[in-house]
Amino acid sequence: MKCEDIRDLMLDLAAGVGEASPTMNEHLRSCPACASKLGDMQKTMAVLDEWQVPEPSPYFDTRLQARLREEVARPRATWLQWLRAPAVALSFALMMVVAGGVSFFTNKTSTPQTVQVVPGTAVGDLEQLDQNHDMYADFDVLDDLQVDQSQPDGNVNP
Repeated sequence: MKCEDIRDLMLDLAAGVGEASPTMNEHLRSCPACASKLGDMQKTMAVLDEWQVPEPSPYFDTRLQARLREEVARPRATWLQWLRAPAVALSFALMMVVAGGVSFFTNKTSTPQTVQVVPGTAVGDLEQLDQNHDMYADFDVLDDLQVDQSQPDGNVNP
């Protein structure tokens, strides 16, 4: 008999439901891992047999009945209140889909135009400046900022 076959029958054997067959006994004598596992299971079953179920509080039934009365008296949510959370989630998902679609299609329609710029010519330099106007505008903002030298962390003051 194999260890896998023994493991399937071990719980019943440990609980005392069935008896070990001669082949199982032979395997348990020859396999220390299975014998140890069976011994551990038998100890666990013995501890569980000794366990006593605690008695509920004498006022348990009274408190349970009071709680049930409170639940019955509580006003129930209407179908509109149950529908509110899914409706909000659905509208949010719809807005995300629409925003994604708009973003997708607007990015596809505006293709960047590449301009052949000959470096060193006046026209080429002006075209380059015109294309990079936004970037240069950001640099102007950075130039307006002054670094406060009195603070050790170099905070920027406008």
